[in-house]
Amino acid sequence: MYIDYSDRKELGHTGEKISAIGLGTWNIRDSDNMVEAIVKAVELGLDMVDTAEMYGDGSAEETVGRAIRLVGRDNIFITTKIMPDRFRDEHLVFRAVEASLKRLGIKEADLILVHWPVEDISVARMMKIMEKVADKGYTRYIGVSNFQVDHLEEALVNLSKYDIVVNQVRYSVLDKSIEDRLLPYMIRNKITVQAYTPLERGRVVNNKVLIKMGRKYAKTSVQVALNYLISHQYVTTIPKTERVDRVIEYKGALGWRLSEEDLLRLKRL
Repeated sequence: MYIDYSDRKELGHTGEKISAIGLGTWNIRDSDNMVEAIVKAVELGLDMVDTAEMYGDGSAEETVGRAIRLVGRDNIFITTKIMPDRFRDEHLVFRAVEASLKRLGIKEADLILVHWPVEDISVARMMKIMEKVADKGYTRYIGVSNFQVDHLEEALVNLSKYDIVVNQVRYSVLDKSIEDRLLPYMIRNKITVQAYTPLERGRVVNNKVLIKMGRKYAKTSVQVALNYLISHQYVTTIPKTERVDRVIEYKGALGWRLSEEDLLRLKRL
C-alpha cells in the first residue's frame, strides 16, 4: 500500500498544505481549557481548528475566536460549517456566515463547509450558493461534510469557479467504512478528508491491539490510531480535546509512520 509520510497534507487542488492533525471543538465543556488547548496546538504546529455554527449554538465559534486573538489570525487555519436548512434561502446562508465570522472575530474563514446533505435541498443549489459565499470574500475555500460519493459527484458537476477541497467525514481505525468506496474516490479527485471522531470517543484508548502495537513503537494507542489515519494520502484528522497533555500526545502521532505490515494488520481490525 502507498504510505503518505507528509505531516502537512495537500488541501485539495489548491497547492496549500495543512496540518495532518488539528483540533475539533464539538461539545466543549470548559471554554478556558479549550482556548488553552488550541493555543498549545498552534504552538506545536497543529494549526488547523474545526468548528461549526451549531456547536453550542455558536459558543464554540466564540471560544475559537478567543484563541485566534491569542495566537494571531495568520497562524491558524479555521474551518467552520453551515447548517443545511439555511440553503432554502441564500440570504439565510449569508446571514449565518456573517454571524459565524462575527463570533470568530475574523473577516474571512479559511474554509466553510456545508454541514451535511439533506433530501429536500439539492446539492446543486448548495454548491451555487457556496460559490457566492466565496465570491463575497467570506471564505478562501469551500467544502462539504458527511457527503457520500453520489453527493460529491453532483457537487463537482455543479461548480463553475471553485473546487470542493475538503469532505469532513467520520473515519477511524475502528470505523473504516469510507475505505471501500469514498476514500478512493476522494483521493482520485484530490479532495482532502477531515476525519472526525478519530478516537471513537475514547474507545481506542483501551483497545488491546492498539496498545500492543503502540508498545512496539513506544507510542500510545491514541498515537497509533491517529497515525493509521494520516498514513493515508489526503487524510487529515480533527480529534477533540480540552487537555493540553492530550494535545502533546496528538503531536506525538506525527514524525513517524507505522510499517506497511502493521497498517495492513490494522485494516483488518
